[in-house]
Amino acid sequence: MRHLFTLPLLSLALAAPAAAQTVPVNLFRDAVRTLSSDEYEGRAPGTAGEEKTLAFLVELFQAAGLKPGNPKEPNGPSWFQDVPMVEITARNVSPLTFTGGTGAPQSLAYGPQMVVGTYRVTPRIEVANSDVVFVGYGINAPERGWNDYAGLDVKGKTVVILVNDPDWSMPGLDGPFGGRAMTYYGRWTYKYEEAARQGAAAALIVHQTEPAAYGWNVVQSSWTGAQQVAATENDGADQSAAIGWVQLDQAKALFARAGQDFDKLAAAARQKGFKPVPLAGVEASVSFDNQVRRHASKNVVGILPGTTAPDEVVLYTAHWDHLGQCEAAPDGDNICNGAIDNATGTAALIAIAKAQAQAGATPRSQVYLAVTGEESGLLGSDYYGKNPLYPHARTVGGVNMDALSMAGPAKNVVVVGYGKSDLDAYLTRALATQGRVASPEPTPEKGFYYRSDHFSLAKHGVPMLYFDGGDDLVDGGKAAGQAYAEAYEENAYHGPKDEFDPNWRWDGIQRDLDLYYSVGRALASTTEWPNWKPGDEFRSLRDKSRAGQ
Repeated sequence: MRHLFTLPLLSLALAAPAAAQTVPVNLFRDAVRTLSSDEYEGRAPGTAGEEKTLAFLVELFQAAGLKPGNPKEPNGPSWFQDVPMVEITARNVSPLTFTGGTGAPQSLAYGPQMVVGTYRVTPRIEVANSDVVFVGYGINAPERGWNDYAGLDVKGKTVVILVNDPDWSMPGLDGPFGGRAMTYYGRWTYKYEEAARQGAAAALIVHQTEPAAYGWNVVQSSWTGAQQVAATENDGADQSAAIGWVQLDQAKALFARAGQDFDKLAAAARQKGFKPVPLAGVEASVSFDNQVRRHASKNVVGILPGTTAPDEVVLYTAHWDHLGQCEAAPDGDNICNGAIDNATGTAALIAIAKAQAQAGATPRSQVYLAVTGEESGLLGSDYYGKNPLYPHARTVGGVNMDALSMAGPAKNVVVVGYGKSDLDAYLTRALATQGRVASPEPTPEKGFYYRSDHFSLAKHGVPMLYFDGGDDLVDGGKAAGQAYAEAYEENAYHGPKDEFDPNWRWDGIQRDLDLYYSVGRALASTTEWPNWKPGDEFRSLRDKSRAGQ
C-alpha cells in the first residue's frame, strides 16, 4: 500500500515560499499543441522536426524574456550547445537464429519477436555461431559482493540477460539492490555497458512486462527505425557488436532447446552467488547493415541572469526530443508525436520562464535547458553533464520535468527518488501553499529516477528534483489516477497515440506548473546550498565538487 506523508523541512534558513504566481497555462497549452503536431514529425534528433523545434524554442525563450544561455561560444552567447551524435539505421536485418541443442533451428523475426541494434559505427554487423550464455541479471557489483559473470569468460559470446534487479519483486525496499526500488544496475543501459566491459559479442535482454515497466509494443517502437548514439572517438569499437531484446516466449524456447528451464534459472539468478550458465551446444547468429549519418544535435539553453549572485545557477531541465516516425498504429498513423512525453515538459520550460521573467530576476541565475536525445539514452543531458556550460560546483540544484500528468487536479504529487536530497523540503513548502502532500512513487521497480535527464546531472553531484503530477485525483481518487496511468502506458506511451488532446484537464496542470515555478524560485532566492542526504549514492560527488570552491 502506498502512503501519503509530508517531508521534513530543511531549516528556517530556507527562503520563504515564492509569492503566488500563476504560470500562463494558455502558453503551455499552445506550446504542447504546436510541438506535438504532425508538422514537427515527432521531433527526432537530426531531422526536419528538430530544426522546427529548435526555431520554436528560441523564439519562445526569447519572447519569454530569457537571454542566450551558452556563454562559451567564440562569437558570443548562443542559444545552443552542440551534441555530437551518430544516427544508425539498421537495414536488411536477418532473423536472430539459434542453432544446436534439440529441435530445428529457432528463427526470431525482427520486430515482432526480437529487436537488435548496435553502438558500433560501422557499415555492417555480423555475429556468427556465437556461444550463448545466461548471465542472470548481468550485474557486476563488487561493492555488493555480486558478480553474475564470475568464473566464465564471455568474450565473443552472446549473453542473455534479465531486466531489472534480482530483488525487484520483493514487496519492500530491503534487499541487496534496494528491494522493489530499481537501482542503475537494473537499467537496460547498464546491462549493455557491462556486457561490453566483459567482451560479449552480443547482449540480449529478455523482455518481461512487469520488471521492464512497459510492454513489447514500447520496445518495438523504440528500437526499430533510426537510432541515435553518442559520438565517440573510437566509434563504439569497445561495445558489443549487437545489442537487443527478445520476447519472453522465445527466451523460454531458447532455454528449452539447451535442456534448461527458464523459470528455474531465473529464480536461481535472484540469489547471491549465482554463476553464469552456458546454454550448452546452442549458438546465436544475426547480421544487419547500418546506414550511418553523423550530425550534431543541439541542446537549447536560455538564462534569466541573477541579480546579486549571477554565478550561482538553478536549473530547469526537460527533453525536447521524441521518437519521430515509428511503428505504425492500426490506423496507419506512424508519427510518434510525444505530446505528453515530452512536449509537456518542454512547454513547461517556456511557460515557467515567462512567469519568472515577469516576476523579476532572482538573486541567483535561472538556466532553462531543453536537452536532446533523452529517448536514445539521455544523450543530451549526459553531454551537458560532461561538458557543463556552468560549473557543477556553482549549480545550486534543479528541477526536471518529463511527461507531466494531464489527468486533472490531484491531492498529491508523486516524488521520484523521495528522500534522496534536501530539495524535498523546498517541494514540501510549495505544496503546503496548495494544501497538497508528497507521496513516494508507487512503482519504484520501474526505475524512473534513472530514466530521465536529472540522472545525468545527479551523476555529477548536482541535486535534482523530479516529481510527477499526483495519482490521488480530486475526482476519483487513486483508482482514477491508476486508471489514467495504465491507459497512457498501454495506449499512448512511445506510440503514435501520444497526441495532443484539447479535452485535457488544464486546471490540474495549472497547479503543477505553479509548483515547479515556486520550487525553482525559492532555490534561486535563498543562500542555501542543498545537498544529497548522508549515505546517498551521489553525496560524495557533491561534497567533492563543493569542496573545490
